[in-house]
Amino acid sequence: MKKVAIGADIGGTNTAIGAVDRNGKVLFKTSIKTPQKSENPNGSEVISQKLLSEYISQLTDVINKAIETVKGINNDVEISGIGIGAPNGNYYSGSIEFAPNLPFVGIVNLVNLISGKFPNIPIIKLTNDANAAAIGEQIYGGAKEMKNFAMFTLGTGVGSGLVVNSELVYGHDGFAGECGHAMLVPNGRLCGCGAKGHLEAYCSASGMKRTAFELLAKYNTTDSPLSDKTFNEVDPKMIFDAAEAGDKIATEVFEITGAHLGMGLADIVHNLSPEAIFLFGGITAAGDLIFKPTVESMNEHLLPIFSKRNIQVLPSELPMGDAAIVGASALVFKEMEK
Repeated sequence: MKKVAIGADIGGTNTAIGAVDRNGKVLFKTSIKTPQKSENPNGSEVISQKLLSEYISQLTDVINKAIETVKGINNDVEISGIGIGAPNGNYYSGSIEFAPNLPFVGIVNLVNLISGKFPNIPIIKLTNDANAAAIGEQIYGGAKEMKNFAMFTLGTGVGSGLVVNSELVYGHDGFAGECGHAMLVPNGRLCGCGAKGHLEAYCSASGMKRTAFELLAKYNTTDSPLSDKTFNEVDPKMIFDAAEAGDKIATEVFEITGAHLGMGLADIVHNLSPEAIFLFGGITAAGDLIFKPTVESMNEHLLPIFSKRNIQVLPSELPMGDAAIVGASALVFKEMEK
């Protein structure tokens, strides 16, 4: 029997669902809209329950569609389980807990709700998206032969997943590994979480934008391709294109972002002594523009005993377009190894 896992990634806008085989090949994929925070702005329990019920119904339908599709392609298919990546997803409890960007109130025991719809599927697991990416790297990607590594996801925020002795670190309550919220600059920029000076405030997509506008003001620059853009118009791709064209502001944005990220990675090395650190997300498409200053900064801040080891900082080998689905599905195959 060909073993296939269903992967579902609950994003802030859309939920991606797909069927993935043991080699990481996506056999089917689709998406549905994720309920929006704006649909329940006052945190009503009644509205929360209504939205959740409708969402579970839609999610169930599309998972059934994925199962039917892959079995229609190949009768010799076994659905081994369902893996779910979700904001504030707790692996231990199978719950989404107080997710700030979802309209659901309090704790939502998603695994129980999904299990009730699929009683014959043996494995249904949930974790947050960065942890899922780390497990995906371990099952399908560049960390297949590694027992100790870290994954950083660089996007709207900065997430991380930590693997020690082949096991993902969940900590006492399921929420370990929030390295994007490590203190970087005391009393620094306001982070999206409400605290100040966190790594995410400097190394996320929005952090890069803030750096760009700080530099434009610092140098009173008017000839940069970024000079006539509003904050909402600028994105990392625009900064990358400007840097590729030789723009000094954009180039310095990558240098500063890499310097900050390298400091954060040095702390990870000191704490975990990993074999490698993987970086994933749209920002990494910039290649050496981000990797070079990051590695230089990390090495600069390492204790000598670690700097002699040449710890690699590597791009993720997960497929960019399908990484969320692939990472979530890896939860199932990881569970099967236990």
